[in-house]
Amino acid sequence: MQAIEIENGRGPADALRLTTRPLPVPAPGEILIRVRAAGVNRPDIVQREGRYPPPPGASDILGLEVAGEVEAVGEGVTRWAIGDRVCALLGGGGYAQYAVVDARHALPIPDGLDFVQAAALPETAFTVFANIFEGGGLEAGETLLLHGATSGIGVMAIQMAKAAGGRVIATSRGAAKAEAARALGADVSLDATAQDLAAAIQDAGGADVVLDMVGAAYAELNLNALKPGGRWVVIAALTGAKAEVDLMRIMLKRIVLTGSTLRSRPADEKARLAAAVEATVWPWVASGAVKAQVEATFPLAEAAAAHAHLEAGAHVGKVVLLP
Repeated sequence: MQAIEIENGRGPADALRLTTRPLPVPAPGEILIRVRAAGVNRPDIVQREGRYPPPPGASDILGLEVAGEVEAVGEGVTRWAIGDRVCALLGGGGYAQYAVVDARHALPIPDGLDFVQAAALPETAFTVFANIFEGGGLEAGETLLLHGATSGIGVMAIQMAKAAGGRVIATSRGAAKAEAARALGADVSLDATAQDLAAAIQDAGGADVVLDMVGAAYAELNLNALKPGGRWVVIAALTGAKAEVDLMRIMLKRIVLTGSTLRSRPADEKARLAAAVEATVWPWVASGAVKAQVEATFPLAEAAAAHAHLEAGAHVGKVVLLP
């Protein structure tokens, strides 16, 4: 099969090269997927740079989510049959024509979605559900403060929070992105390049939950923005992982500071999460309340261009490869 590898194991976007790899064989409990579309995510870039190695046992090929048809079924798998249309969360291996995955980490493609749209769902839907609803405990009527609102995670978070009855304050960089976040459903959409975010968030009433992908640069902002009893959930640290935080203010405001990663979770935990996403999020997708937002597609051979496009930061939504 054709797949993408990183020349010399790490490097810039143009280190991505098309190569030939043996066809993977599903082990017991796994399925082999004929990949029709593969999502591109920022963790792929971090892995390409040599700063995010795959977990033990995962493929060294990039790619954390795919959509396609079941090509083969490993021993013990009963839910899936050859030809079924599925999308799946992977530990790696998505930038290829075929990928193997734990059968419990695959979900049926919702009716009405094509492979490109379906490939844009798993990584973002799983991440948002695990962090906003499970880690952050967002409930109907509460307010989510979301930074990086037009990223793949951001556009999914806006829609899922609104589908659950929440209110969203979104921040992004530039007037065009602020308008895009507003069009996606954000109740308050702020341009971080032109507004005093701290004042604007306070004017908007503050937040019950913060989904933080920025890290150190926004630590003080997040602490100020949270209401008493608020939850601060960190899932990335693009401006640095070390920040000085006033612990007394955390105590006085009864703030919960937490965070998580998805890729390193045990297979059983990912299976539990997949079932929860299917039960809660898939009906929202089927109803149209939550939609896959695909900004651009690239042929598999142009994975380097896809990474460069994502790194440029002008996208709104997801970037998808077509093997």
